[in-house]
Amino acid sequence: MENIGIVSYGANIPRFRIKVEDIASVWGKDGLSISKGLGIKEKSVPSIDQDTATISVEAARSALNRCSINPKEIGAIYIGSESHPYAVKPTGTIVGEAIGATPDLMVADYEFACKAGTAAIQTCTALVKGDFIKYGLAIGADTSQAAPGDALEFSASAGGGAFLIGKDNVIATINHTCSFTTDTPDFWRRAERKYPSHGERFTGAPAFFKHITKCATNIMKIAGSKPEDYDYAIFHQPNGKFPIKVAKILGFSYDQIKQGLLVPYIGNTYSGATMIGLASTLDVAKPGDRIFLTSYGSGAGSDGFDITVTDKIEDLKREKAPTVAQLVEDKEYIDYGTYAKYTDLLYWE
Repeated sequence: MENIGIVSYGANIPRFRIKVEDIASVWGKDGLSISKGLGIKEKSVPSIDQDTATISVEAARSALNRCSINPKEIGAIYIGSESHPYAVKPTGTIVGEAIGATPDLMVADYEFACKAGTAAIQTCTALVKGDFIKYGLAIGADTSQAAPGDALEFSASAGGGAFLIGKDNVIATINHTCSFTTDTPDFWRRAERKYPSHGERFTGAPAFFKHITKCATNIMKIAGSKPEDYDYAIFHQPNGKFPIKVAKILGFSYDQIKQGLLVPYIGNTYSGATMIGLASTLDVAKPGDRIFLTSYGSGAGSDGFDITVTDKIEDLKREKAPTVAQLVEDKEYIDYGTYAKYTDLLYWE
């Protein structure tokens, strides 16, 4: 196979945090009951001047800072999110301009709930493989929404990851990828609605677990692999319990998933969740390490990846951008009132 894969990467997480217990205290007994079962301690909160575009720009700049790629060599930018700042105007054009990309550029915004970022990676990989572009930039980022008092409010957070895909100086080869998709409406947001709706317990077995296990099983069949062949595994993380449970179902250990498991400390970054998990894993990965990744997006579908880290990762200037661990630790706590102001929570339909 051609050596196609990740050339560089970056992540961005807003520094503001709110503790789940502070959200729960506002909603009384019901809030406390919900918060206890999520496995989340605190979540990131975007500032009043942060959105999917700014998060994407910062993650992309981090990826470029770590390598010597001229942004004018990037032939495509695809940004996956369910919180694009404009309903009609792409986020990708903003990012392209901000990083100095050429106007001779393929750009599109993707939307498939929380797996839109991994779909962007698949698209960039295909375009590079077909020699249509030299490098592609795939981003998954969100400033996710949740109605006041809803179970989602305890987890919905903000952050994103960016990955440069190409053939030269590949730090992690994408060996195989596949997807599994059905029409399972476990989570949705109608046009013009501010907050999403969800099927509560329906989001578990017939949605998250079915799609991830099917996709993960398929990718291992294609790769001829088994869980113990991987050093790291990353699964979509809507809460602290689901990724641990699905890893156990598939035969992966906690040690394999802990590096990419960020949701207890920053919440569910939606399209950024598996992307930040992969960035965190690449922060510590060594040549020869094998990475398993399966995303999930409501609606519903999963993308699976079999990835091998190459010797080139030792040449990548990882120190030129913040690690995910550093982004997680760089934080400032805010109260519920400030959180409500920053997220425009006081607006109601």
